[in-house]
Amino acid sequence: MTEDLPELRASDADRERVVEHLRDALAEGRLDMTEFEERLEAAYQARTYGELAPLTRDLPVPGVVAPAVNMVKQPVQDGSWASRVVGGEGSSSWAVAIMGGFERKGRWTVPKRFDCFTFWGGGAIDLRDANFADHEVVINCVAIMGGVDVIVPPGVEVVVRGIGIMGGFDHREDGAHSEPGAPRVIVTGLAFWGGVGVRRKPTEAERRRMKEQRRQEKLERKEARRRLE
Repeated sequence: MTEDLPELRASDADRERVVEHLRDALAEGRLDMTEFEERLEAAYQARTYGELAPLTRDLPVPGVVAPAVNMVKQPVQDGSWASRVVGGEGSSSWAVAIMGGFERKGRWTVPKRFDCFTFWGGGAIDLRDANFADHEVVINCVAIMGGVDVIVPPGVEVVVRGIGIMGGFDHREDGAHSEPGAPRVIVTGLAFWGGVGVRRKPTEAERRRMKEQRRQEKLERKEARRRLE
């Protein structure tokens, strides 16, 4: 993208690049959720480069360390649990859905406590690609005639402590075996004529890896049978 031609029409790919830049800034804590949502809406409505450029002008280029923080040691994101417990305050600490919905997913940082409220609505909190502000985080859900779906990756310890009144909390993942160094996720709150579900699902990258592994095993079995014929 260039600012030399501000009136040039932006493509869908240009808008998506800006949106990805904003998502990275949200995950790093450079934008709060309100700023992110405002800029996200502006990005999708932008028609020209001139309208897109201001949305990321005050954000560092992804992968480049700003001079003011160049001497600060940056955490290495190698996919391990140690690299995903990053400290800080988190990129989003609350969500509300009243006759609507909310979603937290992708690369974001879960704070030490995340509060959410649904009334005749629903919410999805996906932790599979998230970082964590601490080794123990609390997700407090109040669901009134609504629901919240919490999705956790394999290896995370889950503790469910919520109260259900003509509703309930899903305890199927409660106390499951955790991997060394993995964070602990406590799901608590109140469900009144509503429900809070807790599901354990692999990441998309892990699902693709497993699919490819099954494909390779199938090919190897097929080749072994061919050799025996």
